[in-house]
Amino acid sequence: MRVKLSTDSTKRPSAAPAAPSDEKESTAVPQKTADKPVKANKHPVDKPAEKKYRRPKTSPKAKTKPWDIKKFEVVPEPGKTRFHDLNLPLELMHAIADLGFQYCTPIQAETIAQTMKGTDAIGQAQTGTGKSAAFLIAIMCALLADKNAKRQKGVPRALIIAPTRELVMQIAKDGQKLAKYCRLNIGAVFGGMDYEKQQREIEGRPIDILAATPGRLIDFQRRRIVDLSAVKTMVIDEADRMLDMGFIPDVRRIVNSTPDRGKRQTLMFSATITSDVQRLASQWCKNPIKVEVAAENVAVDTVEQIIYLATAEEKYSILYNMVVGQKLDRVLVFTNRRDETRRLTERLTRNNISCDMLSGDVAQKKRMTTLEKFRNGGIKVLVATDVAGRGIHIDGISHVFNYFLPYEPEDYV
Repeated sequence: MRVKLSTDSTKRPSAAPAAPSDEKESTAVPQKTADKPVKANKHPVDKPAEKKYRRPKTSPKAKTKPWDIKKFEVVPEPGKTRFHDLNLPLELMHAIADLGFQYCTPIQAETIAQTMKGTDAIGQAQTGTGKSAAFLIAIMCALLADKNAKRQKGVPRALIIAPTRELVMQIAKDGQKLAKYCRLNIGAVFGGMDYEKQQREIEGRPIDILAATPGRLIDFQRRRIVDLSAVKTMVIDEADRMLDMGFIPDVRRIVNSTPDRGKRQTLMFSATITSDVQRLASQWCKNPIKVEVAAENVAVDTVEQIIYLATAEEKYSILYNMVVGQKLDRVLVFTNRRDETRRLTERLTRNNISCDMLSGDVAQKKRMTTLEKFRNGGIKVLVATDVAGRGIHIDGISHVFNYFLPYEPEDYV
């Protein structure tokens, strides 16, 4: 359920209870036995030779049978594209079956078939449309098809650039699930976490796909930990957000360190295709196809949306009474400012509601711990800013509150 709390005096919710204020070893000695006298003129008896250790015989390992795609049956339905219809590698289909994916989302159906041919693409899609799986599947198909590729440490063959740490971590996590049977290595580099640990990961094994935030990636390039000269596919995710956050100069520098656009495939995704995004696409892509998912089709049909018109103080009473009265166990609350996020978290905590927050002020290790607690049911309510909330993928959330409406309409999903 998604709930919007908006300030207006024309309509009020019905009266509700007021929210509260502020074995032992043997010790016997063995008896000596008298040595038998040896007759003179008799040769001593040779000691028997010690037996050499022989490794026990083992039967050869039985070869594992290839996965049978017949185990993954999906009934064709009009208007829907099955992953079976895309002629994907068997290893990839095995992972897709494990994940329970049956039909492609619109952005996947439109994008994968074209990008598997090496075509560049611009996709207009928001969070929750399955765009990450769309470009990950396309990348893995290309890498698996290149049987003679040279894999090197610190030299990725595919690059994904995203604006936030949470999004990079989620992309890497999704990639690892899809690459389960493909023997492809996924790496991730982003700020706010152990630098040396990330460096060891990149230098310790060949990296096939690298997901990264711009700042940390440039730092790794400067120190020659990462070399982008062998990138065959490059993805720029959330291009509009890159623009808003001022990352384009860094992204431009990264793009210029990859092969020319005629020698690489470029995929761009953005919630909105503005003139600025189009200009970047014209510089970085070569004859791209355009795929668009209408904003009104993004929200899941099963999501019930309710609007409460309330004053600033009434907002908290409504939120508190719904969380306590309906005994909600997993609630996500969005605000649009860091100070409001902190104040609301403190107020809920004072009223004995297990809660924590996500914002730009929270250190990365703390953010990861908080998300894990929320995912495992350790806290009931997670309060987050709109920016910090982007890229959060947690199952079982029953209610989402927009305590304040987001500044950008596209952020309301």
